[in-house]
Amino acid sequence: MTEHSQDSLYSWPQYWDLLFRDETRREAEFFEAAFRRYVPFPVRHLLEPGCGSGRLVVEMARRGYRVHGFDSNRKALAYLRAKLSRRRLTAHVFEADLADFRLARPVDAAFCTFNTFRHLLDEASARRHLELAADAVRPGGIYILGLHLLPEDVAEESEERWQARQGRLRLHATLRVVAFDRGKRQETLRLSVRVRTPTRSFRLLDEWRLRLYTPGQMRRLLASVAAWELLDVFDFWYEIDTPLRLDDGMVDTVLVLRRRSGRSGEAFS
Repeated sequence: MTEHSQDSLYSWPQYWDLLFRDETRREAEFFEAAFRRYVPFPVRHLLEPGCGSGRLVVEMARRGYRVHGFDSNRKALAYLRAKLSRRRLTAHVFEADLADFRLARPVDAAFCTFNTFRHLLDEASARRHLELAADAVRPGGIYILGLHLLPEDVAEESEERWQARQGRLRLHATLRVVAFDRGKRQETLRLSVRVRTPTRSFRLLDEWRLRLYTPGQMRRLLASVAAWELLDVFDFWYEIDTPLRLDDGMVDTVLVLRRRSGRSGEAFS
């Protein structure tokens, strides 16, 4: 048995991709439903900040969209480019940081799900990201932002386990909160993945820090970036006909933000 803990799990994109594969279709269908409901013009060009292994970039490209995706992990981007090539799909994939990115011209809509936004560990970086995203989306377009929020009475300790399988490859994942600081608004997550193939069995282990947001803190952050208007709130069931409220009980949260009119570049034709 071999232990692999020296690299980020983001550097093993083939396994990261498989761990969250079952969510892909539901997310993509929600995106398209949101485009139809909230965007007053045809949606053709998309952006995914922090795209990682690119499961959503590939899926939306497969559905006929022109997709832009960026990430700071070069191994994940190499995997994504190879996957696009194998499937004879095209997308604009580039290296950039969540708090330092730009597009030549704005897209019609953007999406960033599953807590990627929470990798921005301070308020200034989070606000900077939202400002740059506003520059990247044309007025009237939307930004779909998905993350876990922190109700005031939530338990600080939690654990989640799940499995994924592809052919004779099996993954067993355990996600734990190993450190929690409500005052500093940070938690540390540890993800352990047991990989089993017909000939090998090994474990991948990674930890990362994420910023904590209560629903009230998220409302205040959004209010500080005038370019965005909060349209609706959903949870991870992605039921487009059942919007929710951003109240103190929200945990699994999907925000639909609309780009207000204002400073922006020319839209794609």
